[in-house]
Amino acid sequence: MYLRVVDSKLMARSTEDLQSYLPPQFRARVFVGDPRDHGDDPDYRFTLANERTFLAWIRTSLALAAGGLGAVTILNDFPGEEVLGLGLLTLSFLTAATSYRRWAIIEKAMRLSQPLPPSKLPLLMGIGVGLVSVVAAILFAFGGAGG
Repeated sequence: MYLRVVDSKLMARSTEDLQSYLPPQFRARVFVGDPRDHGDDPDYRFTLANERTFLAWIRTSLALAAGGLGAVTILNDFPGEEVLGLGLLTLSFLTAATSYRRWAIIEKAMRLSQPLPPSKLPLLMGIGVGLVSVVAAILFAFGGAGG
């Protein structure tokens, strides 16, 4: 096993190179940056609560990934297991990808004493889990009758 040491300046440069190819509006939305570079340190209890919420979203993402992988590997007799598994894995990816951005935006707002912005993540989760549930019910009702 090899241990690879990556120069932090090289990593920062490669990220900046990637960002230079993207439109400024897209860059600002995707690459949030380090929120600790702005404003003053908030009360540590608020920062820790924000981190706990971030970790809860990550745990949710891991549970969705486990469900998606389980659906693909365990439900071999179930028609449409790939659709169900890929739906859960996609929802897992979206949850994990948006949770860091959400954490950074809230941390920055707290540091600048601004109101907390609204989140679309619960809406995404509600719609995503609802769709996966409906697809699973349809596949079970119509696909399970033949097996």
